Amino acid sequence: MSVAFRREGDDEHMEPKFELPIPAGPNWVTVRGLRLTREKVAALEAVDLSGMTEEDAKKHSRVLRYWRTRLATAELRPVAAGDVVAFGCRVTYRLNGRDKTVGLVGDDEADPADGRISFSAPLARAMMDAAVGELVDFAGKPDAVEIVAIAIVSED
Repeated sequence: MSVAFRREGDDEHMEPKFELPIPAGPNWVTVRGLRLTREKVAALEAVDLSGMTEEDAKKHSRVLRYWRTRLATAELRPVAAGDVVAFGCRVTYRLNGRDKTVGLVGDDEADPADGRISFSAPLARAMMDAAVGELVDFAGKPDAVEIVAIAIVSED
């Protein structure tokens, strides 16, 4: 029989399972972000795997490895001075005539719906190091974003 018609098994045709992707760059965290990461690791470590299927247990282990890696590589950043836009600040900015406020946080802590964006997001990178009243370029448009206010955030 030709090798082309021989079936070794279903497993050889399944897509490989890869680790969860780690965001590129440093793993900066706020005090709140570090606490949330520790809580996530503790919650995942407390899960009883004995009642799970083998596939579900493997998925759980992948997620746990991701969060353990994030905890091990976390870099707690000092509180910003508040004179310019920096990691950990809450920034009010004007874009297209509308004022919005966001906090600049770590990748894993980011939640745009809750007003938290990653420091590595394009908008955050555009605003970084700008002072109140300064206009910054964004999305290919010069002077698209005006920095309205900067506040220090202490979320424990």
